[in-house]
Amino acid sequence: MRGWLPFKELSEMTAPREVAPDSTVPSRLDDVSSQPADRDTSPNSTLLVERIRRARPPFSAMETAVADHLLSDPSAVVSATTAELAKAAGVSQASVVRFARSLGYEGLPALRLSLARELTRLDVEHELSGVARGRIDASDSLHDLAHKIGFHEARSIEDTVSGLDLTCLDEVAHAIAARRPVTVLGVGASGLVAEDLCQKLQRIGQQCQFTSDTHLQLVQAAMRTPQDVVIGISFSGRTVETHKALALAANAGALSVAITGNPDSPIGQVVSHVLTTTAREDELRIGALASRMAQLAVVDVLFARIAQLRFDDLDAALAVLPRDVVNAG
Repeated sequence: MRGWLPFKELSEMTAPREVAPDSTVPSRLDDVSSQPADRDTSPNSTLLVERIRRARPPFSAMETAVADHLLSDPSAVVSATTAELAKAAGVSQASVVRFARSLGYEGLPALRLSLARELTRLDVEHELSGVARGRIDASDSLHDLAHKIGFHEARSIEDTVSGLDLTCLDEVAHAIAARRPVTVLGVGASGLVAEDLCQKLQRIGQQCQFTSDTHLQLVQAAMRTPQDVVIGISFSGRTVETHKALALAANAGALSVAITGNPDSPIGQVVSHVLTTTAREDELRIGALASRMAQLAVVDVLFARIAQLRFDDLDAALAVLPRDVVNAG
């Protein structure tokens, strides 16, 4: 039967395990023929502070010192000279310049300008919404609670779409539109997003499979071929089960895709295509909600592009489904 979908009850009591930052199980697959595609490293690809938080692991010790100082007091960096920033961070001026260039800027002045624009935008957001960047706590009214969640989810979607690598997404969409079989992977909240994508694709006649059983995910991934497309979803990029399954699929030659908040994470390192999401993580894990919305935004854009590419076939695909099935959801 076309587009089969094995389902198993998703246990809400089982949280996805994460790969430790220095984990090597499994590490990058050196024998994968399809190497990771070039990343979009343009300075405006997403918010500067968020990019610095993501990029910290690959920084050198000197660059990390500059990054830590910037993250601790971004406003001070906007007006600091190279010499002042170097002294405050305890590094050389050359290290400050290398730090700026590692983020895609010509030097500190360009980085300061980008940071000033970002802080100005955040100031406006604070004026427009008293809940901007606020954490949820026990004293919040229901009004504040609702507006905090709405604010963060809306900004996460906006930031994700602004920084989305559309060239990469289009390559994935064309591969799926060419009717290559699709397997979607995910655990926990990311598993719900994976299931959503699978259901969308099946409704337009695309062969796709998803199971919440992580053991079956490994089996499905290991059985893929170069004709398949495998999409793994994990905001942290360190979910052990998703990492292992994606590594198996990539090693089998499948077109491998990661939808993740960290392109330099373990799953980002074993795939050929990365679609990056952005979500604002706060102390009480508002981002755990916002990250799901960011993932769904990427899934919706991907699905809409696939449907667009197969526009002439949509009527025929939907005609075989009862009207109440087409309109369900």
